[in-house]
Amino acid sequence: MTKGRDKNLIELRDEALCRRYYYWTEVQRLRFDDALKVLSRQEFFISEERIMSIIRRKSREGIDYNLKPVPKVKAPRLTAAQLELFPVR
Repeated sequence: MTKGRDKNLIELRDEALCRRYYYWTEVQRLRFDDALKVLSRQEFFISEERIMSIIRRKSREGIDYNLKPVPKVKAPRLTAAQLELFPVR
């Protein structure tokens, strides 16, 4: 008997997560970040980053969920010199 989590159960969870993501973003028309919060805090109790990685993986696999994963957004790093260009009034 192998140790660890059951791969079948993880696959079923990931499929259910994708269906719920589709429901919140397409049916209920929630913004993707709000949908991630609902999925993370109320339904699946895993991090938002983990949810997005599951959705990205499922969308690459080509499962017909009509998913559109959100690209990773990197915040620009501003220096003090750059911020001085915007005067405070």
